[in-house]
Amino acid sequence: MKAVVLAAGEGQRLRPLTLTRPKHMIQVAGKPLLEHLLGALKKAGFTDILMIVNYKAERIIEYFGDGEKFGLKIEYVFQKEIRGTANAFGVAENKVEGDFLAVYGDLLISPDVIEAALKLHHSENPAVTMTVLHVERPEQYGVLETRGTRVVKIVEKPSAKFAAQKPINAGIYVFSQEIFETIKQTKDSSRGEQEITDSIQMLIKAGKKVVAAEISSGDWRDVGRPWDLLEANSRMLMKTKPEILGEVEENVHLKDSVFVAENARIRSGTYIEGPAHIGEGSDIGPNCYIRPYTSVGKNVRIGNACEIKNCIVMDRTHIAHLSYVGDSIIGEDCNLGAGTITANLRLDYKPVKMIIRDKVVDTGKEKLGVIIGDNVKTGVGTLLMPGVKIGCNSWIGPNVNVGRDVPPDTILLIEQNLSQKSR
Repeated sequence: MKAVVLAAGEGQRLRPLTLTRPKHMIQVAGKPLLEHLLGALKKAGFTDILMIVNYKAERIIEYFGDGEKFGLKIEYVFQKEIRGTANAFGVAENKVEGDFLAVYGDLLISPDVIEAALKLHHSENPAVTMTVLHVERPEQYGVLETRGTRVVKIVEKPSAKFAAQKPINAGIYVFSQEIFETIKQTKDSSRGEQEITDSIQMLIKAGKKVVAAEISSGDWRDVGRPWDLLEANSRMLMKTKPEILGEVEENVHLKDSVFVAENARIRSGTYIEGPAHIGEGSDIGPNCYIRPYTSVGKNVRIGNACEIKNCIVMDRTHIAHLSYVGDSIIGEDCNLGAGTITANLRLDYKPVKMIIRDKVVDTGKEKLGVIIGDNVKTGVGTLLMPGVKIGCNSWIGPNVNVGRDVPPDTILLIEQNLSQKSR
């Protein structure tokens, strides 16, 4: 059986990180999201992969190639335009034979999820096998009405009252060839896209058997928003095995699971509390405190007396001395000036809010710092307030207090001491 992986979308809710890469290539725990997914597929026995791509496809193809170095066989097919999940899976019609596994490329899942779907599919022989699970806020997803394992109705982002206690669609399917004819008949949704759940609902109305395998929330993570990335990073780092391949100087303390890659250097006086990942060629210290759930990319420099906590720091970024970065994501090729401070906690202890696609969203997180795109520079003494996003290629001047989002390609030299009223 072939696995079809949907990796065509941009991930607008993850901007500014996705302005320069597809969301599937954002690194967590030292690897792109998509690599973690492919690893789970391989462990479940899938080595023949069909990748559906579009947005910045060259980044995916350059990294994974034909899949040989990952022990896989990868073929690519382009979705000509982003027209929804049904349209995306539809372009695989002439590339798969018989039943096939289909999965969204921005999920972190365990092999157990795939095995549960396959087991039910083989025993029930349905037109479609879905995977479902229970989450705290199901109204944010598509929810299912079921009778036993049989799916009787799918509703996308319903009211909280309707969604209560109902399982959500987990985005891992086993399709029979019947899905392709139904996709051709699927009309655009209110979002102007062809939704695969609408295609499945058509099969249900036609009396076709659609079943759902229930999975554990601990085996699944949807990565659609910036704070989801930090959660995904934490989950994958918890699987880190301690290993020291680089140079660790005297008077360095490593606690719990810390991975130090080749050619990395940890300077004297540094304390690293795992789980943590230090990428190849990175240089940490002296006298730094790297706290749990921190993932440092390749060729990163973190200077004297910095504290980094629960962060993703991407490749070739430089964080100068006396800086604090907490609960944040820092893009590639950034330079944070000495004494740059990211605030990650509101004075009123309320959940941090963030603007996502022009709407103020309650993240539900009491602690959340900043999201910084690629090629950003901050001057000495810059202060960044909780939930702020800094667009790619922007420069923030010295001693500037940033309380609202900064667009890409911006030079900000004036003080902004007031946060947005919506916060």
